[in-house]
Amino acid sequence: MSSGQDSKLDSSSIAHPLAPFKYENEVYQAGLKGEKPPITFNCLEWEGLAKEQLSADSYGYVWGSAGARETDDNNKKAFKKWGIVPSRLVKSDFPDLRTTLFGETFDYPIAMAPVGVQRIFHPGGETASAKAAEQEHVPYILSTASAASIEDVAKANGNGSRWYQLYWPLNENNDITVSLLSRAKAAGYKVLVVTLDTDLNNAYNPFIRPDDIGVALGFSDPVYRRKFEEKHGKPIEEDMGTAATEWAHTVFPGVSHGWEDIKFLQEHWDGPIVLKGIQTVADAKRAAECGVQGIVVSNHGGRQQDGGIASLDVLPEIADAVGHDLEIIFDSGVRCGADIAKALALGAKMVLIGRPYIYGLAIQGEHGVRHVLKSLLGDFNLTLHLSGISSVSAKHLNRSVLRRIDN
Repeated sequence: MSSGQDSKLDSSSIAHPLAPFKYENEVYQAGLKGEKPPITFNCLEWEGLAKEQLSADSYGYVWGSAGARETDDNNKKAFKKWGIVPSRLVKSDFPDLRTTLFGETFDYPIAMAPVGVQRIFHPGGETASAKAAEQEHVPYILSTASAASIEDVAKANGNGSRWYQLYWPLNENNDITVSLLSRAKAAGYKVLVVTLDTDLNNAYNPFIRPDDIGVALGFSDPVYRRKFEEKHGKPIEEDMGTAATEWAHTVFPGVSHGWEDIKFLQEHWDGPIVLKGIQTVADAKRAAECGVQGIVVSNHGGRQQDGGIASLDVLPEIADAVGHDLEIIFDSGVRCGADIAKALALGAKMVLIGRPYIYGLAIQGEHGVRHVLKSLLGDFNLTLHLSGISSVSAKHLNRSVLRRIDN
């Protein structure tokens, strides 16, 4: 199931291969008694249901994209360029959904993308999402912009698989970077995901407030706390507004790192390192040359840059170029089970789920997140089964099962 934790798990904690179907069957059985599911299975309706629960600011944060939303639109349109070609009379059981990355086997080829400030969507925030991730055997990626600490999310995630996503401070704050990495490692986060491109205005600015939402990692970090008190002569709790603003500028400095800086992370993190935000073959090759273990082909769901190419459109060429050298993860625009299947067929080994699980969180907290994950996995499992695809292995799920339909 999870990276580095298999020895701690007994057989009862391993997901049953029919688990994605079991949930839907339970709902069908309840339907025979006149009981309707509390949340729809229609993935296209989750956004609207979430909007009904959220303030305008909170909904705007999760829904929002850069500029005229062209990149977000391109992401979603890209999936419609491909159709799945089914094979018939294939003798097989239900598909094997297990995938292997970084030498570890995961029950499913999906993970929960890093999303910050989750308490603005539901009081449970990141801890509710992390609990749902453990229950559904899906890796959880904690954002540096979390509204809960590294340690509290780890406790909520229990024996689940968890990764840590770093918004990378400037070199002058290397001591803070080391502190964050050390805390994550001590709390059982196995993979480091480094986001390469962020913008303060789009990513965080609406939530610089005198509380710990989005800045919990800073407020709980001993190095940042010490440096703040040395600078201002008082603890964070006495000037939370200033502390929040300064932490935001620490992790969103507005200046990019260089490729040569990757070495510093490798010196202070002994697990796999994944670079998130790769969109070109040249950058993917450079990542391989730097010795990292994986990349996320992603434009962050269109949140950062307007007018950008869809991540799915560049996935095949990147997979062809570095697929034998790096673990390739995909992110951006995924909304349903067929989307997951297409991304895997085009070269990814794992797919990140972002906005859909946040919509579930907004609708019904931990239960809503679990519903979204189970719905997506059930949809994905059924898509493969009805298409005669017996596993997520590249031997069975590859470009031969797709047809371009946009020309």
